Amino acid sequence: MRVLLINPNTIKPPIAPIGIDYIADSVVASGHEPVLLDLCFEPDIESAIRRRLEAASPDLIGITIRNTDDCYFSSRRFFLPEVRRLVNSLRSLAAAPIVLGGVGYSVAPAAILEFCGADFGIAGDGELAFVELVNALDRHDDPRGIPGLCYRMSEQVRLNPPLAIDLGLLPPRSRTFIDNARYFREGGQGGFETKRGCPMECCYCADPIAKGRRVRTVPPARVVKELETLLDQGVDHLHTCDSEFNLPPEHAVAVCEEMVRAGLGKRIRWYAYCSPVPFTADMADQFKRAGCAGINFGVDSGSDEMLARLGRHFRADDLERTAVVCHKHSIPFMFDLLIGGPGETFHTVAQTIELMRRLDPDCVGVSLGVRLYPGTRLADQTVAAAAMRNGALHGPTAGNPEMLEPVFYLSPELGDDARSVLSSLVQDDPRFFLPESVGTTPGYNYNNNEPLIEAIRNGARGAYWDILRRLRKTSTI
Repeated sequence: MRVLLINPNTIKPPIAPIGIDYIADSVVASGHEPVLLDLCFEPDIESAIRRRLEAASPDLIGITIRNTDDCYFSSRRFFLPEVRRLVNSLRSLAAAPIVLGGVGYSVAPAAILEFCGADFGIAGDGELAFVELVNALDRHDDPRGIPGLCYRMSEQVRLNPPLAIDLGLLPPRSRTFIDNARYFREGGQGGFETKRGCPMECCYCADPIAKGRRVRTVPPARVVKELETLLDQGVDHLHTCDSEFNLPPEHAVAVCEEMVRAGLGKRIRWYAYCSPVPFTADMADQFKRAGCAGINFGVDSGSDEMLARLGRHFRADDLERTAVVCHKHSIPFMFDLLIGGPGETFHTVAQTIELMRRLDPDCVGVSLGVRLYPGTRLADQTVAAAAMRNGALHGPTAGNPEMLEPVFYLSPELGDDARSVLSSLVQDDPRFFLPESVGTTPGYNYNNNEPLIEAIRNGARGAYWDILRRLRKTSTI
């Protein structure tokens, strides 16, 4: 079968859809033919759709959904209406069944399938399930027993439980299906994955829903082979796509050791999302020798009370130890804050900002408001409690039971003054990236961030927080 794989994500700077790269390898290994329609670089989307359908005549169409929205309180840009328009356009031009997938889709697969009007969806790992669907349709078999399949039956949407797969048994990752070189030129970084799944208990996070709670790792030698393939395409600044690269710590260290053995530590620069615990001096040394150029630690808060409420497994003292390690090893690092969760007060916000100043990370990202996702503990508790009546929810609640359209929680203790309070606490400290509606400098939203786009156009490479940090620090790249 000929399978058309579509990337509908048009956000700039562009982020390479690595999931499509991975899926394409599995499609090829199963004896089918993948073809690509990447709308990211198309100035006229409708014309591009028509041209590709006429040239490819696909038997099946797959659409990846990386995000349902921009996860940003101030803008709340909702992406799914664009996907629904794409599905409708494809329906008017082709008879091929349409399948949705991707990490964003997997957050609420049945609701998103219903909203977008596609025929099928694949929740969770797609490499095997999608190929099983292709094979079943090719043989005219009934596909309804496929793990992770979302489908329609008797005017209802049904969802099979996803199957967490062994990533080491998948076909080698060739990374040749999408134009990784162009994504690097225009996006400033490449992406790679070393594991899937997250067992943490953060009350707000959708990653365990979308990727599963059981951690599955990619063998370190395979990770290195993928990096070498990207390096051959000129991609030498990269970012992990793992939830938290250093969990489990033994896998992160094994990947770093394999990078060092392959000589990559001197040839590439990479960034990672990490948990502040565990992060030891030995781990920092391994990261540095393997080419690590910076770390984004998701710390959420500097208040022990808030960290406990958010379900985090570390406390403020742990943040201090991690900061000391990074400073000692000269690793640029960012502390990412999530302000406004249940129980947040002006006191806990001030406590957090003061701790950040004292620990002196290179950057502090500040997100205001907590995005609610169905199935998370915070969403379940919020809907069941009085939050809907006391002004804590921001976004459409009526007719939006699955919260596909963005709904945020913001502690009513902060009231309408949250933005001004943040601004007064941070003042003109250049280390802080505030929400875009606070202050006078460009905000903490990478989507269509013109200074960031211009810096990459002029040759800046690396994690977006690090590029913006360098811009603020030196007014150069």
